[in-house]
Amino acid sequence: MLAPREGLAPVTRAAIASPPAPEAHVRFAAGFGPRFVVTVDTEEEFDWSKPFERTGHGLSHVPRLAKFQQFCEGFGVTPVYLIDYPIASDPGISAALGQAVADGRAEIGVQLHPWVNPPHAEDLTVSNSFAGNLEPALEEAKLVKLRDTISRAFNGTAPLIYRAGRYGVGPHTAAILGQASIAIDTSVRAHFDYSSQGGPDFTGLPAHPWWVDRRGGLMELPLTTVFSGLLRRAGPWLFPRLWRVPRLRGVLARLGLMNRVPLTPEGVSAAEAIAGIDLALGDGLPVLVFSFHSPSLRPGNTPYVRDDDQLDQLYGWWRTVFAHLARRGVRPAGVAQIMQAAQI
Repeated sequence: MLAPREGLAPVTRAAIASPPAPEAHVRFAAGFGPRFVVTVDTEEEFDWSKPFERTGHGLSHVPRLAKFQQFCEGFGVTPVYLIDYPIASDPGISAALGQAVADGRAEIGVQLHPWVNPPHAEDLTVSNSFAGNLEPALEEAKLVKLRDTISRAFNGTAPLIYRAGRYGVGPHTAAILGQASIAIDTSVRAHFDYSSQGGPDFTGLPAHPWWVDRRGGLMELPLTTVFSGLLRRAGPWLFPRLWRVPRLRGVLARLGLMNRVPLTPEGVSAAEAIAGIDLALGDGLPVLVFSFHSPSLRPGNTPYVRDDDQLDQLYGWWRTVFAHLARRGVRPAGVAQIMQAAQI
């Protein structure tokens, strides 16, 4: 397990949303990369268009995680399920994934949705839906409660990777994760900005993994997002400046000049994802991080999967992407492999 070691010099500021110094980039053992990771935001079902609520959510899709797990195993993929409190508290999660986790065919991590995660000591607001905006003691208490609930659900297995719900890391998150023995954070969604709602701004952050505090300390494993098109190199600078003119962003995408491509089946076509994979590999990224929301495994829970046809399309997306990764020689990896291959 990666853990802070005495005598290792700091490499950057210990705030996850701060741009890392070049020397902070993680280097992996020779022959390790390129690899890819499938992360699943394993969370309750709720209406994304309505205000946040502590209750009233659903868990009907939880049994379907077993099918997705079996599907991934057919491709030799070890998914990483980032589990939030309602899911961790449901006995169905251990029935769906318990044996796979015990056998090492799946891995578990933490995903903190503060509005449904006790203790409930904060006001229910949009700002407080980003855990990093909470008082540090409350952010830590929620994280510890969730970590321990997940561990109990999986017979003492300790989660080692974290993603803040809504990607909501804050100035104290890195220190809190260190205290909770979390080795990897994967909250950064490179090239996205949530500051208009009170969340973090990731527009200046890279897609390459880095050490947040010091080598061998907390690793940041960002979700992979790339820019495509003739103007892709200007994307990190230009795209944020077009935020208030979305029609112009759409025009640039249609003309093939610039498009932002996150590696997810939700709102991104397989063709776009394949182009994004090739660009990421061309940029030398050692680890590609894919993600999607678990409620999409049951039609009607998310805007991306409304019926059985769209569910079939979601699975078809993964088949196409897995096949392309295999053709490109990109092998799957899990948390344990990434930790072992990181050079400190």
